[in-house]
Amino acid sequence: MQQPTGKRLQQTSMQARVAEELRQMIISGELPPRSSLSEMALSETFGVSRTPIREALKQLQIEGLVEVRPRVGTFVAVPSRRELTELFQMKELLEGAAARLLAFRGNVPEVELLEANMRAADAAVRDGDAEGYAALVHEFHDLIVKGADNSKLEAHYRTLMNQLAYARLVRTSLSRPGRLTESDSEHHRVLSLILAKDGDGAERVMREHVRLSHQALMAGMDERQS
Repeated sequence: MQQPTGKRLQQTSMQARVAEELRQMIISGELPPRSSLSEMALSETFGVSRTPIREALKQLQIEGLVEVRPRVGTFVAVPSRRELTELFQMKELLEGAAARLLAFRGNVPEVELLEANMRAADAAVRDGDAEGYAALVHEFHDLIVKGADNSKLEAHYRTLMNQLAYARLVRTSLSRPGRLTESDSEHHRVLSLILAKDGDGAERVMREHVRLSHQALMAGMDERQS
């Protein structure tokens, strides 16, 4: 017997809400890598039945945020080094293209917001505020993608960033000695080329910046494991 339309819509809405809240908990690190995700415990936490929990976990598995091990359980996924490298390669391509597109758009609102972001980032670097700077890094990259004004590029970028759980990774990258200052300097170079409407240069330097961030992340991960 088919469920009434209203009930199906309610379950779909519930599933979407649970998926979004779990997604944010994973991305922020509130649910650390390898955390066990019990349907029963999550059902109690969210105050819903196990059906929307199960469907939400399936969605997050598709996104690469959750790993299901048959007869063992469901866990917050931990990307392998290879997966991280592949994800950063895609990040480099997408953000390079975004910087190029933004440079060709000229004086759009995102450019002013990027200039304000850089002023705040400079202050965070002067104060040695790594946590504050990490949030500004996320905003900088986000503004460049929004400023590209390409909905398809942005949709792929959002999915990619969720898989990377970038907010957590950027802190590891910035923990490298001197990386805070280097990252800030690289952002300045990208923005100066965008302001100069140099699309080719903006793409090239943005891609270099993402590669350097990836290298710093891998080095930081190696240090934590040693």
